[in-house]
Amino acid sequence: MAFVPHIQAVRCVVAAVGDPPLYNDEDEKNDVFIVDSDEYSVFEHFGSTRGGSSAFRATSVTRAHVLQMQKYLFPPLLYIPSFSPYPIIRPHNYSDYPSPFVAVEEGVFRSRRDSIMREILHIQGGQCGNQIGSKFWEVICDEHGIDTTGRYKGGDADSPGDLQLERIDVYFNEAPGGRYVPRAVLMDLEPGTMDSIRAGPNGQIFRPDNFVFGQNGAGNNWAKGHYTEGAELIDSVLDVVRKEVESCDCLQGFQVCHSLGGGTGSGMGTLLISKIREEYPDRMMLTFSVFPSPKVSDTVVEPYNATLSVHQLVENGDECMVLDNEALYDICFRTLKLSTPSFGDLNHLISGTMSGVTCCLRFPGQLNSDLRKLAVNLIPFPRLHFFMVGFAPLTSRGSQQYTSLTVPELTQQMWDSKNMMCAADPRHGRYLAASAMFRGRMSTKEVDEQMINVQNKNSSYFVEWIPNNVKSSVCDIPPTGLRMSSTFVGNSTSIQEMFRRVSEQFTAMFRRKAFLHWYTGEGMDEMEFTEAESNMNDLVAEYQQYQDATADEDDDDTDGYDQGGGGGGAAAGEEHDD
Repeated sequence: MAFVPHIQAVRCVVAAVGDPPLYNDEDEKNDVFIVDSDEYSVFEHFGSTRGGSSAFRATSVTRAHVLQMQKYLFPPLLYIPSFSPYPIIRPHNYSDYPSPFVAVEEGVFRSRRDSIMREILHIQGGQCGNQIGSKFWEVICDEHGIDTTGRYKGGDADSPGDLQLERIDVYFNEAPGGRYVPRAVLMDLEPGTMDSIRAGPNGQIFRPDNFVFGQNGAGNNWAKGHYTEGAELIDSVLDVVRKEVESCDCLQGFQVCHSLGGGTGSGMGTLLISKIREEYPDRMMLTFSVFPSPKVSDTVVEPYNATLSVHQLVENGDECMVLDNEALYDICFRTLKLSTPSFGDLNHLISGTMSGVTCCLRFPGQLNSDLRKLAVNLIPFPRLHFFMVGFAPLTSRGSQQYTSLTVPELTQQMWDSKNMMCAADPRHGRYLAASAMFRGRMSTKEVDEQMINVQNKNSSYFVEWIPNNVKSSVCDIPPTGLRMSSTFVGNSTSIQEMFRRVSEQFTAMFRRKAFLHWYTGEGMDEMEFTEAESNMNDLVAEYQQYQDATADEDDDDTDGYDQGGGGGGAAAGEEHDD
């Protein structure tokens, strides 16, 4: 049967009033019923009622065709919402309609899809956020076979075309003419970063209306981003966000890329997050937040900006992936042996992690995961939603094809403290929960055994009062250029090291009121700084409380994890998600 591609379609079920429920009748599967030969609207026969009447499903019917169906077939036309299955609905006064009638499910469907998409809206803000974000889109386009013009270029042996396109709606909107447009909003308070993205290799795939920028910049001042310059631009950004949300079938959440050390990503980024939380309180909010580095400082007021931002993220974020440039530099120097790593190399590492977190949603797999499942499995207490992330195998740009690891080797790498992308050592704390997301062709049994093995051999690094606290998922499609990979997301009490360090730097400056006039000049009050400092110190105390609650004895040993190796014992395994 011929399908009409790329149309806005409805699905219909036809049955006679008074007939018992439908059942599948494979013998009559090939029957076809033509509604209107001029328009070539096609119904596929897919079963019969127990009373013997035929039932048909529309496979390529436009809205205009539905109106014609009303004329050709039967008067009553009933609409049911898009989240319903395909029931046979009878009108209240169906005795007045002895003839058959139609129940219609309305929505955008294509012949290759059966399930409702769970879209993610991506937002990137500030110079750092936009650079990370544009690298992320390069990776996503490559994995889904989208070229620099937004058109599908075809798959390969590892990623066949049907799999690349099956759930492409998660991150892309299909425009007329077969172009795929990223569900992305790009914002900044100065035009420079936007111009460089537009001029970059993927600049043409974004919707032009989704570039929202000011002219004055935030000057590394959180108050400018949050209260003055950013507040003037925020309504324009929210309008673009609203339009994107309205184009989604079933939005599952937002992901925000930003840094906490500057002005726009931290100040305006957290303002946008709080506004989105007000408008869409039931959607997930995932952030990729670049924290100030411990030794390398780009800006002297970083501790102020970061503390004020964390104050907001604790309240309005659902999941926060903590990154910092120094840890990424260390990976480039020590692991990848790059003598002069560039921001491009750092962003390459981050983009692999970002793609790994959402791969189970974008591709079919054996054990699936999504943003809400990730949060439910990783966050035992609502404020403790700051995660360490890691990726394996760590590869430099262009060298992926020479790397091939086994599941035990991937497991060893992903749990290694040297692979963590933030400057906190997991051996100095305990894991409240962790998630291991594997990609590629592998045995789920082997994944199970490795996860059990890690927990058994390193039980002192996991809190004993959350027994099965490692969740795993397996996605069949590997990243471009690799046979298999794994992404690690851990909720460890050792993340407090980062907050403690920023808090000490904040206190040292705030005690002397250094640089404070730049913030009070934008309308801020000193009390806001005091509240933010107090909130961050409370967060550190909470992490410490749950770390100590597990300790029967003082455990300061910092030996490395005993990773990988043979199969696990009879201890508890990870949580599976079907």
